[in-house]
Amino acid sequence: MKLLHKDIEKDNAGQVTLMPEEAEDMWHTYNLLQVGDSLRSSTIRKVQTESSTGSVGSSRVRTTLTVCVETIDFDTQACQLRVKGTNLEENQYVKMGAYHTIELELNRKFTLAKKVWDSVVLDRIEQACDAAQKADVAAVVMQEGLANVVLVTPAMTLLRAKVEVTIPRKRRGSCTQHEKALERFYEAVMQAILRHINFDVVKCVLVASPGFVKDQFISYLYKEAVRQDNKVLLENRPKFMLVHSSSGHKYSLKEILSDPSVTSRLSDTKAAAEVRALEEFYKMLQHEPDRAFYGLAHVEKAAEALAVDALLISDVLFRHQEVATRSRYVRLVDSVRDNGGMVRIFSSLHVSGEQLTQLSGVAAILRFPIADLSEPEDDSSSDDD
Repeated sequence: MKLLHKDIEKDNAGQVTLMPEEAEDMWHTYNLLQVGDSLRSSTIRKVQTESSTGSVGSSRVRTTLTVCVETIDFDTQACQLRVKGTNLEENQYVKMGAYHTIELELNRKFTLAKKVWDSVVLDRIEQACDAAQKADVAAVVMQEGLANVVLVTPAMTLLRAKVEVTIPRKRRGSCTQHEKALERFYEAVMQAILRHINFDVVKCVLVASPGFVKDQFISYLYKEAVRQDNKVLLENRPKFMLVHSSSGHKYSLKEILSDPSVTSRLSDTKAAAEVRALEEFYKMLQHEPDRAFYGLAHVEKAAEALAVDALLISDVLFRHQEVATRSRYVRLVDSVRDNGGMVRIFSSLHVSGEQLTQLSGVAAILRFPIADLSEPEDDSSSDDD
């Protein structure tokens, strides 16, 4: 993401102009937008034209509109973002107050204006525009006949390809059908890796499976790379890392990212840091429950007592449509930061973020135990959904 212009007043009202450069930037933009904001961008509008003879036709024209945001629709697989709202500035094609849907496009700038730019939104812009945060990881999570090729970026986990091949069982005296099907499967996975993984960006490719599937696949991959003289695979051989997983499904990614050998290799990635923080929270909940709180009401009380050492909070909560509720979460983040605590905003598109959402989306590791809040824990967690 490129920040082209920033004009925010002392009362925190103002506007920024940004240019999304890759698919992940659409996810960042989705997290910046709120109902009531105004969005200005170039867009396509279908307009009706009447010729001198009276015949009516329609044509698509490109125009620049400013809309007051009413609905925001994000497609996580295609990374497409559509914003619907009413037009705020009349032009030759669109009347004031008319509805229009803007589909934001890559490499096309937009200007976003808000009445209040809070600290969480400003942090999101900083994160999106920081090139150093792009320490990307790819993973191939597989079992016999099934493989998921996944990209793990700082903000999201993207399923890029799912390979499914039926593998017949070995028969007594003949394994040819089984071996042929396995070879077809490995070939399809290899092609998916070459098609979807950009080795210029990706620092590490995790290949995970139960049993020896990963080992057999990697030996096939290297053998084929030599046979085909595939320079991309041969030059990037050191980036491949074999890890155990309990299955070939996408949800196994959490156990892969929490493997100690993986976390040491991926220590500079946001996804691995989120997994480590959540693991630490669960350990604390098990061994010292008076130092591990979840649910908004409990965590707020711990923050008031200046007890929060680390706040774990899901980005889902900052998309809350009620301004008062959203402000409550922002105040909690600011309070923890002001008192020297660490804040980790989890992406709901990471496996760890999905897990945190099950804990009402907010949890905290405390500096010291607070015993008297532990009893009515269940009451507070239901307030926050």
